[in-house]
Amino acid sequence: MAVPKKITNFLEKRKVKYKILEHKKVFTAFDKSKTLKVSEKIVGKTLVVKFDKSLAMVLIGANKILDFQKLKKFLGKEAKLVSEKLIKNKIKGVKLGAIPPFGSLWGMKTFVDRSLKKERKIILNSGDWRFSIEISPKDLEKLIEGLTWGNFSKRK
Repeated sequence: MAVPKKITNFLEKRKVKYKILEHKKVFTAFDKSKTLKVSEKIVGKTLVVKFDKSLAMVLIGANKILDFQKLKKFLGKEAKLVSEKLIKNKIKGVKLGAIPPFGSLWGMKTFVDRSLKKERKIILNSGDWRFSIEISPKDLEKLIEGLTWGNFSKRK
């Protein structure tokens, strides 16, 4: 499998600059940074959370962990990570563990940690374990309708 058509169509339709990176099959953002020989801080990991009855995607750097207290303060509500079963039911067309942070494709909001905004480029999941998307934070903002930046991570 390559990058799912749903993802490439989404990228092309929005007319943003991006690059598809091919690499060996990896299952974690940490392994992706080692494989691509880049800093963990520019590799994004997508988490899916539930607050109230809503689902949202949260993108943080691979060098960070989600800070649930900061996220609660940011959202004004408590949030929890969702189960893999729920992810499989709600997010179709991409591989589990390779979910790109394009919440609008699945009717979700997307929150991106502000630490990624200062990077020249960031590397995202593409929907497949063997490919990634390289994009600037500015183009990511153009790509994702309603993207919200916030501080909700902490160092590992």
